[in-house]
Amino acid sequence: MRKPIVGIALALALVAAIVVPAAAITYGAVDSEHPYVGLVGFFDVDGNWLWRCSGTLLSPTVFLTAAHCVSPDPDTGDTPDFARLWFTATGEGLALDPLMAPEDAQCRDYTAEQLNGYPCESLYWGEPIANPEYAGIIVPDTHDIGLVMLETPVTDPAVVGQGFGVLPKAGYLDHLATQRHFTYVTFTSVGYGLNDVYPVTVSLRTRYYSVSHLVSLKSTLTGGYSIQTSNNPGNWPQDSDTPSGGTCFGDSGGPLFITGSNVVVGITSFGMSSSCSGTDFAYRTDSDSARSFLTAHGVAVP
Repeated sequence: MRKPIVGIALALALVAAIVVPAAAITYGAVDSEHPYVGLVGFFDVDGNWLWRCSGTLLSPTVFLTAAHCVSPDPDTGDTPDFARLWFTATGEGLALDPLMAPEDAQCRDYTAEQLNGYPCESLYWGEPIANPEYAGIIVPDTHDIGLVMLETPVTDPAVVGQGFGVLPKAGYLDHLATQRHFTYVTFTSVGYGLNDVYPVTVSLRTRYYSVSHLVSLKSTLTGGYSIQTSNNPGNWPQDSDTPSGGTCFGDSGGPLFITGSNVVVGITSFGMSSSCSGTDFAYRTDSDSARSFLTAHGVAVP
């Protein structure tokens, strides 16, 4: 789920009912390096399926995602009451065969006897917690950070054997805004978004990654609160060593890493196009705003 602020109605960003052309991590590849990056599905108080996002385990019981993933939908009033999480060690698709649009429709009228595995059941579930400051994608400080606090810790070595996502120090990225050649800095996006566009929407629920370049930290749209990165194919897949690309619907809440590290410097938040082109925006985790929300819920920050 991802909510562009230009060119698409807010409701169309909800993956639960999306029909607009969309793709997953764009021009990317299957990710096998971040098993602690999970797919999260949200349900209302009656157990009805709502939508899904991506996110990052920061500890066995703390899952970092976007505020717009865990907040009520402003158009329908649908409100997440609990969340279920899925992880895959290899990055390959989860449990069921590839699903054609409408996205995740099975969960709308499922019973435990009819379906097992994703998207209707999981080993892990928890409570969605939205940032109370979040009021929609209002730039520059969107407050687009949320959590899922798990009831059962994730202890599977295949998922957490390599550790967890790590939060940056305060102002970790500020020095990049003053560097002359900051465009050479690269970031890695990871998520479980949609996988194909025309003629139908396809979701394989596979974890993908892509690499993008820093565009701005101090523009009108970012203002020190978000990271604006490139979203373009570069020379992928012809040049397999540089899988440049971006994010799209379903990648919201997923991590933006400093390439080559497990430091989560941003949370995939919004874009400027319904076709998932142009540039991407991730909410910075090194901002005072983000750190205040995290510490208020007992999450340790460096």
